[in-house]
Amino acid sequence: MKLVVAVDKDWGIGYKGGLLASVRADLAHFKELTMGKTVILGSKTLATFPGGKPLKGRTNVILSRRADFSPEGAVVAHSFEELLTYVQTHPEEDFLVIGGSSVYNLLLPYCDTAYVTVFDKRFARKDAYFTNLDTDRHWRCVSVGERQYSTKETDSEDGIPFYFTEYRRVKF
Repeated sequence: MKLVVAVDKDWGIGYKGGLLASVRADLAHFKELTMGKTVILGSKTLATFPGGKPLKGRTNVILSRRADFSPEGAVVAHSFEELLTYVQTHPEEDFLVIGGSSVYNLLLPYCDTAYVTVFDKRFARKDAYFTNLDTDRHWRCVSVGERQYSTKETDSEDGIPFYFTEYRRVKF
């Protein structure tokens, strides 16, 4: 499995169920990484999508404990075990974990690659965090893209420096 996440300097990922920033280049990068693949997410993350609907062009696997939860166009796993069974019985699929915080924490040990957009800024408001891969001995940064900046014409905030990185799990 792989994962896709956007973090700030403190490895914050969100505030009150939303992203820290909406940057068109980051959203395009996310789409490029996930299109045609299988994404794994929690029901709270699904609720933040337009209309609360699954992402188009991808198989959406939603982790939810609610027995009555069955959004149209998605596969629902009602337990961690059910999710692992789905992953193991679909070995041909390329799985990408896309959030939220509790789903990342649950599945990080099963991931071998992390695509991390780093916002080179500390956002004042954040209440959800991702594991700091720079201080985790199990992970190593293998690629850092060029520094880019958000713009007021297309993004939620002007002048946020950001770059795309790739981390890989270290094999001991």
